[in-house]
Amino acid sequence: YENNGKRAGCVKTGKGTGMFMAEEERKYAYFLCSTYTIGGVRAERLLARFGSPRAVYEAEAEEWRECVGNSAAEALERQKKSGEWEREYGQLSEQQIHFLLREEKGFPGKLAEIPDPPYGIFYRGKLPDENEPAVAVIGARECSEYGRYVAEELGQYLGRAGIQVISGMARGIDGISQQAALLAGGTSYGVLGCGVDICYPRQNRKLYEELIQKGGLLSTYAPGTKALPAYFPPRNRIVSGLADALIVIEARQKSGTLITVDMALEQGKDVYVVPGRITDRLSDGCNRLLTQGAGVFLSPESFTEEFLRNWEEKQELSSPDPAQKIRGRRKSRKRIEKLEEPLCQVYKLLDCVPKSTEIILQEAWKKGEYIDIVTLHRRLMELELMGYVKQNTPGYFGTSAN
Repeated sequence: YENNGKRAGCVKTGKGTGMFMAEEERKYAYFLCSTYTIGGVRAERLLARFGSPRAVYEAEAEEWRECVGNSAAEALERQKKSGEWEREYGQLSEQQIHFLLREEKGFPGKLAEIPDPPYGIFYRGKLPDENEPAVAVIGARECSEYGRYVAEELGQYLGRAGIQVISGMARGIDGISQQAALLAGGTSYGVLGCGVDICYPRQNRKLYEELIQKGGLLSTYAPGTKALPAYFPPRNRIVSGLADALIVIEARQKSGTLITVDMALEQGKDVYVVPGRITDRLSDGCNRLLTQGAGVFLSPESFTEEFLRNWEEKQELSSPDPAQKIRGRRKSRKRIEKLEEPLCQVYKLLDCVPKSTEIILQEAWKKGEYIDIVTLHRRLMELELMGYVKQNTPGYFGTSAN
């Protein structure tokens, strides 16, 4: 932070985000983040005016009022007088809650780029891997059996494919898809409309605990913040912000799910929709999105193939060294040329999305390559030992990145 031409307790560690803030300043940054009405925009305004989190804290209420208006200034004043924020900050480590600011190293780059980036986030477990693809899966809380089936199938498929699943841990589609991804050995991250120390809804306690162990939970709201209706729409921009694409499974005509869709589109994300029957009210919102140009979700396989192709192309375009990508593809071709024909025959049936042996066998037969299941297993094992193939989950094989 600039303060009379000098840095206030920050050490530069790299370009863009990547500073470490002095502990004293982090404490006052928590003061800002723990005041509900102070979002990313108002925090930036206050920091631009006063120079550092501590300087904001030490300013007078009238000065706050001039900068962010009456209601926000009153909220800051109440928070300052209560003194609770300082005690809460001291308990973060005990609760195994991480607190990360936008200027600090490790803050998700995808969130830093959205139209209304948060000033700080709280999380338990881990944060999504920025170098791996991520998909947000959202939909109706009171979903149908059809919606449940699609969410489970999709979650499992994404989990096996190594694609991170982002959602809101809500009842219905959100929680079902996340649980399925974890059961398939994948990773998932829940974005909460409350503090990360609160499990909401309560019936998702098992999922809440599993996400901490196998993925993560994050929120822009300070620990102890209860789930209120007003907190969920702002939360939705974080769900879409962390993802590379969004899939909608069942949504009514006037659904909160559509708020997330609007935010995803504003952020430049691809939106896919599961079509439904025209007589099904749970699909009214989905079918309307299709008329407005959303992508059609027909199966986990077709979506994943298209999504990964687009994601890899974007990675290449954003790579600082495109020539390195080309060298990598040439190296991959040379590796294939070294394989003996029987092994090469099987290897060409695979891609980065893991497939079951049954599917591999069917694809081989379609191409007129008649292999029995025992021979297929033997060749897959040989390829795995050679480092060409990876078995993500038992019985599912995909090409190795090495």
